[in-house]
Amino acid sequence: MAHVLATPLRVGALDFMLGRRLAIEVSDLRIRWVLELREGRLRVTNDAPEASVRGSVADLLLLACRLEDADTLFFQRRLVLTGDTELGLTARNMLDRLPWEAIPLGLRILLNRSARFTRAARAAHRREAA
Repeated sequence: MAHVLATPLRVGALDFMLGRRLAIEVSDLRIRWVLELREGRLRVTNDAPEASVRGSVADLLLLACRLEDADTLFFQRRLVLTGDTELGLTARNMLDRLPWEAIPLGLRILLNRSARFTRAARAAHRREAA
């Protein structure tokens, strides 16, 4: 994360996060990170978040890989934004503007393959259940 966000941090694109706390919650894995920009670095904190983005690992991967549109995921309630929606939407818009090519190739490949695998596994599970 530090490598991917190094340039946005350096140019001030993350200044909206100064002293603010945003949680990322992976609901099916019961994982939650609360991120805060402090002293020029994005850090994980135990403080209560002002906003939270929650979704399954599959949907968060699809969002990260840009295999699904963020608006679609939110409108279908597959991703849920709670708390200070302006903070959450500002963070989402900033991440949408990050050039995909700025992410190291190995990480892009890993994210993309993971997202495609989880999407296929979920589809297969749904077919079995039907």
